[in-house]
Amino acid sequence: MLEHTGRFDDPQLESLLPPTAINRRGFLAGGAGAGFALAAGPLAAQSVIRTPADGLYTADMKVPTGQGDMPAYLACPVNGARHATVLVVPEIFGMHEYQKDICRRLALRGYTGVTLDPYFRLGELARMTEIREVVGLANRLEDARMLADLDALVAFISAHPRVNAARMGITGMCRGGRTVWMYAAHSKQMKAGVSWYGGLNPMPPAMPRTPIDVAGALNMPVLGLYGGADAGIPVALVARMQEALKAGSKGSQASRFVLYRDMPHAFHADYRPSYRKEAAEDGWQQMLAWFKEHGVA
Repeated sequence: MLEHTGRFDDPQLESLLPPTAINRRGFLAGGAGAGFALAAGPLAAQSVIRTPADGLYTADMKVPTGQGDMPAYLACPVNGARHATVLVVPEIFGMHEYQKDICRRLALRGYTGVTLDPYFRLGELARMTEIREVVGLANRLEDARMLADLDALVAFISAHPRVNAARMGITGMCRGGRTVWMYAAHSKQMKAGVSWYGGLNPMPPAMPRTPIDVAGALNMPVLGLYGGADAGIPVALVARMQEALKAGSKGSQASRFVLYRDMPHAFHADYRPSYRKEAAEDGWQQMLAWFKEHGVA
């Protein structure tokens, strides 16, 4: 059920979504892009959001997985209380400054935000400059391994004195958004999920099943935030996913989509040319409201 002001969830309105070109802006590269995914292109310095850690508790962590220690990052209010916790699953570029900043933004809203680098066994994807190399490596990460690593992360942080394991949610962008759907069908420890333009197509051999395949068996409600002009995720595919959710479990039936008219893929990524401020800010508020509604607050 999608509201107005440029977003809607009625599949019958697909014909109102013509492809739209991404408006290019000026960019700054070089030192300004330090800490961000290099293969994503020059940093869109005029729109990038930088959230200082002042007044926050932050920590770099190493999470044991049985196949090496996985890098992770945590941010939360500086007080010693346990806070509702949101996992932030990265795009194909792995953990970089964008995800860490999202954790700090969540911390300013009273959450403990935790992100991870699920690609750490394949190299530092955020430091690679060739997008084809990044995509090739990221597509080697099997869903089974990704889900197991998330389980390891959840087990690790559940004992952390600043994490409330009874009020935990998950969000992610692109491959991370796809993982939200898959983890919703895998884990029973999350209260709710928010998928930002997570892919819905099969990607064999590492990702042979799709979110549509598991849509009927979600253990938690998921909010999908998608772009109506996303060239890689056609609206018709979103409509198929929406129909699959309707006939599924309680968590599946409680899930829904917000589809942003004329928005491209990665419209939340403020460090990239795809960023669209209005849709990104609205999606952020939708996410916070979704977590609050479903007990992650």
